[in-house]
Amino acid sequence: MSDGVHPDRYEISYGKRTVPFHRVHGTPLLGVTPIPESPFTGRSNILVAAEVDIEVFGTEFLPAYTAGDNANVVATDSMKNIILKEALAYEGSTLEGYLAHVGRHFITTYEQVSDIALSIRELPFPAALVPDGEGAFDDSAVLFDASGRTDATVATLRMRRIDREPRVTAHECGRVGLKLLKITGSAFTSFIRDENTTLPERRDRPLFIFLDVFWTYTDVHDLLGETAIAYVPAEQVRDLCGAVFHEFVSESIQHLVHEIGNRMLDRFPQLAEVRFVAQNRTRDPFFTSETDPSVKVYSDPFPAYGEITLRLRRTDEGPVEGWTRRWDH
Repeated sequence: MSDGVHPDRYEISYGKRTVPFHRVHGTPLLGVTPIPESPFTGRSNILVAAEVDIEVFGTEFLPAYTAGDNANVVATDSMKNIILKEALAYEGSTLEGYLAHVGRHFITTYEQVSDIALSIRELPFPAALVPDGEGAFDDSAVLFDASGRTDATVATLRMRRIDREPRVTAHECGRVGLKLLKITGSAFTSFIRDENTTLPERRDRPLFIFLDVFWTYTDVHDLLGETAIAYVPAEQVRDLCGAVFHEFVSESIQHLVHEIGNRMLDRFPQLAEVRFVAQNRTRDPFFTSETDPSVKVYSDPFPAYGEITLRLRRTDEGPVEGWTRRWDH
């Protein structure tokens, strides 16, 4: 490093964003513990599609900035190729496990890489429903439909070299992009009313929310899915959110996400923390039938929307090490 350069003055990173892959005939996810709110007990992984981000940290790469010296630089094109090659090499059955597999490969392959962040976002391709030849319908084993779902599984990991071994030091898993509309059974009343208030109280409103839900494990080994019995599938979390919304009469979105959070911690004792980001996208009422007051028409509200967040921990021992990432829908 050239004279006059003080590494403590710098905080740098570089990496590759949104590297997509489509892996076919992966290892199935089997042995998932069932929950009452969801029919999900496993997935075939005939087609797994996702996009990956990787970010490398450390002053080991500072000479590339200060002196144009690229001797330690792993090209981002090489990062892309490793992400794709390791999608083939990975023998596990979860996105989180694959992400940790990629991180271990980087840290063990490149001595100068000791601190990385990795993120993954599922590209949903559910199996298409096709005739089974006997008058019914079944999931296709060869045709997959990307047009159906708006929600997706996500995960982030921070990995560092500790005692010469790559280790996961922080993580967060999630399901983002849920869009849920309940036409009855939600209220919003008894809030502060003053000269700034134009919103009427609604004792029964159709509630439309966008919802992102995230969770962290107490034992990081459970998130890898190597023992499926302790793994929390995002599909079960998605179904649990829908089941609670369906049955729970809420007084607000805050009330609703608190109920979902407690249900998650009850169903999944292996989780240390859950987190929610919910948006109020409720439509405004315009017309009501004169003969049947249950028949109504709603339309888009003013474009601004309310946002509600909640982080709910199992204990009061302080936060699990991690960070918050905003996922685009």
